[in-house]
Amino acid sequence: MEIQEESIRQFKGQTRLPQFAVPKRYELTLKLDLSACTFSGRVAIDAFINDPTKFLVLNALELAVHQVSFTTSQKQKYVPSDIVVDSDDEILVLVFEEVLEVGCGLLEIEFSGVLNEHLKGLYRCTYSDKGEKKNMAASQFEAVDARRCFPCWDEPALKATFKITLENIPSELTALSNMPVSEEKVHGLLKTVHFEESILMSTYLVAVVVGLFDFVEDTTEDGIKVRSYCPVGKSDKGKFALDIAIKTLNFFKMYFSTPYPLPKLDMVAVPEFAGGAMENYGLITFRESELLLDALHSAAANIQRQTIVVAHEVAHHWFGNLVTMEWWTHLWLNEGFATWVSYLVIDKLFPEWNIWNLFLQETEDGLQMDALEKSHPIEVEIPQARAVLEYFDDISYRKGCSVIRMLENFLGDEIFQKSLASYMKKFGFSNAKTEDLWKVISETSGVEVDKIMNMWTKQKGYPIITVKLKGTSCKFEQTHFLSSALDSDAEWIVPVTLCVSSYENQKKFLLEAKNGQLDIGDQESVEENWWVKTNVHQAGFYRVKYDESLEARLRKAIASNCLSASDEFGVLDDAFALCEACFTPFSSLLHLMDTYRKDLEYIICYSASRIIRDAIPALESNLKKFFISLLLPHAEKLGWNAVPGESQLDELKREQVLTALAHLDHPRTKEEATNRLRAFLQDKNTPLLPVNTRKAAYIAVMRNTSVADKTGLKLLQKLYKEVDAIQEKTRILRCIGSSPDPAIISEVLDFVLTDEVPQQDIVYVLRVLSWEGRATAWTWLKENWDLIVTRWGTEMLLTHFIRDIITPFCSDDMANEAEAFFGGDDALPSIALNLKQSLEKVRIKARWVEHIKKETQLLVALVEKLATK
Repeated sequence: MEIQEESIRQFKGQTRLPQFAVPKRYELTLKLDLSACTFSGRVAIDAFINDPTKFLVLNALELAVHQVSFTTSQKQKYVPSDIVVDSDDEILVLVFEEVLEVGCGLLEIEFSGVLNEHLKGLYRCTYSDKGEKKNMAASQFEAVDARRCFPCWDEPALKATFKITLENIPSELTALSNMPVSEEKVHGLLKTVHFEESILMSTYLVAVVVGLFDFVEDTTEDGIKVRSYCPVGKSDKGKFALDIAIKTLNFFKMYFSTPYPLPKLDMVAVPEFAGGAMENYGLITFRESELLLDALHSAAANIQRQTIVVAHEVAHHWFGNLVTMEWWTHLWLNEGFATWVSYLVIDKLFPEWNIWNLFLQETEDGLQMDALEKSHPIEVEIPQARAVLEYFDDISYRKGCSVIRMLENFLGDEIFQKSLASYMKKFGFSNAKTEDLWKVISETSGVEVDKIMNMWTKQKGYPIITVKLKGTSCKFEQTHFLSSALDSDAEWIVPVTLCVSSYENQKKFLLEAKNGQLDIGDQESVEENWWVKTNVHQAGFYRVKYDESLEARLRKAIASNCLSASDEFGVLDDAFALCEACFTPFSSLLHLMDTYRKDLEYIICYSASRIIRDAIPALESNLKKFFISLLLPHAEKLGWNAVPGESQLDELKREQVLTALAHLDHPRTKEEATNRLRAFLQDKNTPLLPVNTRKAAYIAVMRNTSVADKTGLKLLQKLYKEVDAIQEKTRILRCIGSSPDPAIISEVLDFVLTDEVPQQDIVYVLRVLSWEGRATAWTWLKENWDLIVTRWGTEMLLTHFIRDIITPFCSDDMANEAEAFFGGDDALPSIALNLKQSLEKVRIKARWVEHIKKETQLLVALVEKLATK
């Protein structure tokens, strides 16, 4: 024992593996036992010894290591005197008596492990074969779980090639990996499947899937074979994703001036999957709801979502797979760019979707997260690899993609595209850091991009730009925007854009200090109805606050339909954020919302109605009436029935508006929804409940559901069991927690603990629990915490329980109680950051509630007036 401790002490607590040796090639053989849910394996690693050493250190976790040897290029074989598996640091330390000299060698390791049930590493899931549940296997290695499958140097910079073989595979099953099958040998009821050797790639992109599938296939203009693997009998549901993959592969080859580097691309729907999808090289794995598209059950939002997900994962084959971040500090290079470029390609493929308006939700999510004191920089130090799991968040994805859009908007699309093509050429098949990207863009554009962008990626937060009019000049002042309203002296170089009275009259400049100004000319003498909109189309990652004069003119412009939809959203969203941070009164927000009678973002209504319940409960009824008056004309115009040939935007809006009215308990909407749902349950082919109205119907019946009348809950549970389409099942789960009766919420939460709901699908329920059920959900979480940790593990899925159950609260007492329950600074490492952010959100809302209460007398009169307007 003392020898082992001495052997590993020097390697414990290190951020990175020591580079005594680096891998060049893996030959990996895995023998699966799907009945026993175990596997064994052999890995032969061509490695290069960089420095003379008696130690080899690589990663391994939850593996039993049996035999190890190292053979030099001169055929000298060494067997380690000590083999130490350290589960705390997730390392395998091999200790040799003799010094291993510089040069090539072959490291051979035999090992075994268990197909776990936590949807990470090499794990077990199940599929249905003629009604019988059977085991299959799938992998999820990002971020740091290849080490759960085989001993390896599990760091993104240590790329190698992989030659993979799968043994003991039931002959009726399909075996997939990153590369095409090179040979398949059948031995009775079992088979061995050999795959071609891969190109250079990181361990987190290695993948295997073994299951029963049908598929559809097509070929790109370059001859790349693309397949969608679907559950048996459902291959037609993979056609849409297949078409998007083909089109995006063709686009990205052109956009990055770099061909797709593999001979095939497979996409496979995995029955149990923790995330949405994973970009494994040549084998993208998806949650079934993200790959399968059912024409009868997929709403416009489902179609948009799937298009974005497929484009995102295909984009990763350039940003992430071909050029890989050097370390997890630069995770945003993968996720931010894949997110941004997915919208870019969709805008080219479906210009009628106006997809950049939807992108604003990405930006908004990033702005909300980054307004927290407990936010973090885009480039964040990762002291221990597993810690990166908490940073697959709105900063890496949504702030990341938003600052990219801001930079591209500032430099121009032609220069930006040229820069990215140069970046791919320079760093293809290798690794890069953020500064490498800035250097390439700077060289191409002639702009000191690093000087601008380092402020956005190396420090957390963003500015709010206060705009004031003085004579013929707009004066700008930037301050760090925090929802807590705390002071900060952080500054940014801000690419500011503005338009004056017309989108034809746009200006842009760099705000390089705290204050700046721009001459806009004597507009007032030219045009009485002139206005100024800063942050044109919301392309910048910052918020804007106007002086009273400019704000009044902007409201008039909104009422006169002078602004684009994106700018209208931006004005209202910024106003909401300012109100939440207690910079402006709630009454001012309501006055602005009244300006939007022609077109109001429903999510603002939903959020505002929830906060007023905590602040001034007596106002809830009239506030709902006001919001209903804003939304009802749009609902009446759109109607419940689908219109042949209508735009996707109208389909989306119908779902959003009717859903909002159902949440707001509008009696006529609830009655109509209930009647149409009854007709649908009697005849699934009825045109009375088109797919884009079902969410509203499900919410409406649940809003009428109570212990006294459980009809709605029983109807949705019955429908959930009967329907086969995954989109319909997830839609039901997203609505089933909408009841205002806490006792029903308790039943719903117990329902999702049963085997009827796949483990990964609980996230759909948690996100949309009713305001009235939040205390019940908190009690349920505390009572079931040990079970939840055991069943869902201690990593990414667990964060949903924290965020979705805690953040609906609005009191300091609740924040203190939750902090005490989870142990504060001693909370599980995998939820520590998420917990701090969730508690901060609760305390921000608690402060907002107290701020609103100060306006009680004014608000009573105002809301009554608005409700009857």
